[in-house]
Amino acid sequence: MILTVTLNPAVDHTLTVDELPAPDTVARTDTAHVDPGGKGINVSQYLVELDTETVATGVVGDFLGRFVRDSLSDDGIPSDFVEIEGRTRLNTTILTDEAEYKINHNGPTVDSSAIDGLLRSIDRHDPDTVVVGGSLPPGLEPDAIDRIARESDCPTAVDVGGDILRELDASYALCKPNREELAAATGRRVESRADCYDAIEHLRQRGYDRVIASLGADGAIMATPDERLHATALDADVVDTVGAGDSMLAGVLSALDRGATDEEALRTGVAVASCVVSVPGTDVPPFGDMTNAIDRVSLSRRDSSSHTTGD
Repeated sequence: MILTVTLNPAVDHTLTVDELPAPDTVARTDTAHVDPGGKGINVSQYLVELDTETVATGVVGDFLGRFVRDSLSDDGIPSDFVEIEGRTRLNTTILTDEAEYKINHNGPTVDSSAIDGLLRSIDRHDPDTVVVGGSLPPGLEPDAIDRIARESDCPTAVDVGGDILRELDASYALCKPNREELAAATGRRVESRADCYDAIEHLRQRGYDRVIASLGADGAIMATPDERLHATALDADVVDTVGAGDSMLAGVLSALDRGATDEEALRTGVAVASCVVSVPGTDVPPFGDMTNAIDRVSLSRRDSSSHTTGD
């Protein structure tokens, strides 16, 4: 079972208007969506669709926190959140014909006692893997994630910003930066694939057993203790890239949870992400039988001597 931790969940409020209102006027809309959000929560949503057992945990508060709990319950996603006195943040996206505008709250102030509660939640569910994803709320520093990794007594994966990856110093089973996060975490160039390999190796040497870098149209790289794997992106009509990284991570973790090899896991992650980017919005698409898509993912290997072979 895979337990996800979202330290700064959100309620995502997305609305569409023809254009932004002029000062002192009102714009009205009939198109709005309200969804629970946050990287860990997103990963749990994809895991459920992939028929992988999961529990979503994190820190929530007030009526927006209750909305997160209730929405996940309605979607059949088990959760075990820690309640705090603050209010879960509200993130607003305004869509017009010309542009997209985002206003994200920083989130409530959270103290270390919430980590005590999360560790108790982890202990109750005894997961095979813990995934910590997303931003940190005010009051918590990267050492809060290190504490989860050290005290949860099970492999921990992280999907966090590059600035946070740079500060973590516990040992981790896996991290999943995108290209920008890889650059921020290492301070290195990531323009070419060779650049990415070098930056990924730098991360591995700092305590990440596996590094999965999502590179958009350039596919994805997985570095393990034994090899470096590159998967090309599948041809897809890209409609919306929201959720691509979270779905790739869910695909990889789902496959590993079933006992798949690293090669199979990377192929699964790329195939799942290609399905997600081909549909609009934040709703989780039905994945169905992914076998054909997984088989179409082309893989190459790069060994320790930098020799690359096709698969």
